[in-house]
Amino acid sequence: MLAKRQMLLGILVLSAAAGAWAQSGPAWPMRGPIKLVAVFPPGGSVDQVARILAQPLQVQLGQSVIVENKGGASGSIGAAAVAASPADGYTFAVVFDTHGVNPALIPNLPFDSKKDLPPVILVGTSPMVLATFAGSDYKTFADVVAAAKAKKNVSYGTIGSGSLGHVAMELLGKNGGIAWTHVPYKGGGPLMNDAVAGHVPLSIGSVFVTKPHIDSKRMRPLAVTTSKRSPNLPDVPTMAESGYPGFEAPAWWAVLAPAKTPPEIVRRMNEEINKALKNPEIASKLAAQGIDVVGGTPESAKTFVDRQMDIWAKVVKDNNIKAD
Repeated sequence: MLAKRQMLLGILVLSAAAGAWAQSGPAWPMRGPIKLVAVFPPGGSVDQVARILAQPLQVQLGQSVIVENKGGASGSIGAAAVAASPADGYTFAVVFDTHGVNPALIPNLPFDSKKDLPPVILVGTSPMVLATFAGSDYKTFADVVAAAKAKKNVSYGTIGSGSLGHVAMELLGKNGGIAWTHVPYKGGGPLMNDAVAGHVPLSIGSVFVTKPHIDSKRMRPLAVTTSKRSPNLPDVPTMAESGYPGFEAPAWWAVLAPAKTPPEIVRRMNEEINKALKNPEIASKLAAQGIDVVGGTPESAKTFVDRQMDIWAKVVKDNNIKAD
C-alpha cells in the first residue's frame, strides 16, 4: 500500500511539473525565430545594422534571427507594426534617428513613442554628412550657402520627410536665412542612388550610408553635423566650423521592444547585443561605416532616446517645421 501511495505521489509531482512547464512554455528563445524589423527599406543603414547584428545573435542564441524590412513614413510604419506585435520576445524593431523626430512631425501616430516601444539598447551614433556628387560645382559648404542665398534653388535629399536630416537642414536654413528645397526619399538606398547620379545635388545622410560612395570618389563630402570631426572623415569640417557654432545633430540606431516584453527577455537581449558589439569583427564592420558603438543598458538607451525626442520636438515647434 505504501509503495502504491509513493507511486501515486510521484505521478502527481510529475504531472504538476509538466503542467507548469506547459503553462510557462519553453524558455526564450526556444519557441521559434526572432525577427528584427528594420524600419527602412533594404540598402540603407538601418537595414545594414540589423543584418550585421543578426549574424552574431543567431550564433549566440542558437536560434534563427531574421531581418524583415518594413519601411515607410520615416520608419513609423515599421515601428507601429512592432508596437502592435505580441510582447513575447520574438519581435524587435531596429530604428534610426527618425524615431526621435516622428512624434513631433507626424500627427496621430498609432503608438506612443516613449511608452509603447521601450529601448533595449542604443547600438551607436554617427555624424551625418552633407555631400554632393563628384561632378558638382559645390566644392565647400560655403558654396552651397552662397548659391542658396543667390536664389539658385538649391535642393537636398534625405532618407525621408521628417527625418533628422530634414529637420537639421531646415534648422540650418532658418538660422542662416537660407531657402532650399527638400527632396524626400524612401530610405538611404534610394537616396544614394540618385545622389551618386547627380539627380539630386545634395544629400544628407549618416556616414554609414554615405562613406562608401565617398571612398569610391563618386561623392564629395562638404560638412558633418556633429560638433567634432568624424574620425572616419577627418578632413571634412563640421557645421560649427562652417559658420554654425554649437550645431549638433548626430545620427543614431537603437533596438526597441514592444511594451510589456518580459524584463528578463529585454535584459537577455540587451546582454546578447552588447556581447555582439564587443565582437571585434562586428565592431569593425560598424566602425568602418562611421558608427561609434555605444551599447550599455536599456535604461541608458531610454535616457538618450527620450532626450532626442524632447530636443527635436522643441526644434520643430520653435521653427514651425512641417513634414512634407
